Parts: sequence; structure tokens; C-alpha cells
Amino acid sequence: MMLVLAGCGSSSTGVPAGASTTSAGAQAIPPGSSTQTLTVSGVTRTFHLYRPETMTGPAPLVVMLHGGYGNGNQAEKSYGWDTEADSGHFLVAYPDGLNRAWNVGGGGCCGEPARDNVDDLAFLTRMVTTIEHETPIDPRRVYATGISNGGIMAYTLACRTQIFAAIGPDSATELADCPSPAPISVIHIHGTADIRIPYNGGPGHNRGTTIDGPAVPTLNAVWLRTDRCTTPTITTAGVVTISEATCADHRGVELITIVGAGHQWPGAKPNVLTQKLLNSDPPSTALNATQVIWRFFSTHPQP
Repeated sequence: MMLVLAGCGSSSTGVPAGASTTSAGAQAIPPGSSTQTLTVSGVTRTFHLYRPETMTGPAPLVVMLHGGYGNGNQAEKSYGWDTEADSGHFLVAYPDGLNRAWNVGGGGCCGEPARDNVDDLAFLTRMVTTIEHETPIDPRRVYATGISNGGIMAYTLACRTQIFAAIGPDSATELADCPSPAPISVIHIHGTADIRIPYNGGPGHNRGTTIDGPAVPTLNAVWLRTDRCTTPTITTAGVVTISEATCADHRGVELITIVGAGHQWPGAKPNVLTQKLLNSDPPSTALNATQVIWRFFSTHPQP
């Protein structure tokens, strides 16, 4: 449940009080939750990791990108990825954006990282490389997901890197220039009542910034063409409509639309204080986004 942000203050790392940190690469990743730091462009960056007790390598890696006003610690607590990792036997990384935001490389989003042109692409790709050096990771099964500002960042990673097999943005859009992206599997979840990043495109209502992206179906159509997909199969059950396409080289493009849902992570833990901080809506109960996204990731490795 989070929002695309504008300038925000507060701690940039989100490391809980009293938590221990290690320099990235200093030791193998222990079971459970841990925190590491690395230096990129002279700036100390932090990321949190969750490794299941039962994980054996080479294992998948999911990068969960928090939304504006959030941080990695909050994302770990809110969206249920640790529980999913336990059952799916994969590693989860929860990086911290500087000043609780990501520089997505376009559209004026978001906050201080955008104004200062923070190189979040370098940070996130370095983080993945560092994790691969610390524990056996399957390079064909590295994924990125995120909400709002974090979901926009996932699209930027799809447009400007080639290390991810699939992305899973929620309540997000694409803002970075993306003239010739490499094919990648995409699952996008969005509510029709989202006023922060409107389903039908155009400027949203956010605190201190304007997010003005394409209509979600238009963005979906772009990736259908990029991935050379067949005509999607569309099914509706209650308020949920799924557009699912099979694409070249066993990739997939899926759009899940939830009628009446706002700016939120479906299936997240309801938390009124967190919703107020993040300027987000109550989570939809129509589906569990974490389970749905992981199910898609698990069947879409890089060819």
C-alpha cells in the first residue's frame, strides 16, 4: 500500500532501531532477515534480505521495491513476501530508496532522488550482483516487483537493464523513455478507482508531485507488441478481469484489473496508520497480489 511521492524527509534507509548491518559481500547471507550496505557513487545504500531456512541454490531472487514514503523494512512487513518465500524457496531483497523514493528516470518522479538524479539503476543492479556473489542465485530467475513509485521503478528496470526475467508492477505506470526495450515477461495489477495513478492515464492526485502516465491498457498493449504475444485471453470473475497472453520464447504478459480498487497492494495487511503515511487506499481483498505475482514469476524464467 503505497504511493508515488514527492519530496519527503525522514530516514533514508529505514533500518529499524538497533538492527545490525554488514557491508555487502562481507559474509554469506544468513537465514532469516538481515541488512546490508554498499556504496554507490560515493553514497551508502542499504538493502534488507530475507532468506528462508529451507532455501537451497541456485535459487530465484525477487526484488521488492517499496513505494513513495515507504522503505524496505515497511515493505517486508506489509506485503507478505517473506511468507511466500518460505513456501517458494526463494530469496527476497527489499532495497531502501534514498529519502524514501526512487528516481525512475522520467516524468519528474519522484522526490529528492529525481531532483538530485540519484543513480538508482546502478544501485539496484549492483545489489543484485552483490547478492549473486554471496549466495547461489539462478540468473534466469531474477525478478522485480513493486508498488506505485516502486512499480514505476520496476518498469524502468525493464526498459534499461536486461538482468530481470519478469517484472510485477502494482498500482504503477511507466515514465522512463523506453524506445527499444528487450523482451521481458510482465504482470501488472491495477484498480480502476486509483486516483494516484489513474487506470485510464493522465495526471493523478498526489502530494506535491504529478504522475502523468499512459492508460494502463495502452501500456499493456506496448508490452504485448514488444514480447510478440498472441491475442490475450480475457476472463472475468467478480470484480477481477485477467488479460493473459502467451508470447514468443515462452514469455508472458498479463494484466489484472480490479474494479473499484484504489491505490493499494491487494491482499496486504490493513493498517490505517500506514495508509495515512503513504496516502494509500485500503487493500483490496479480491486477490492476494503477492501470491499471484509469484505464481507468474515462477513460471516465467528467462528463456
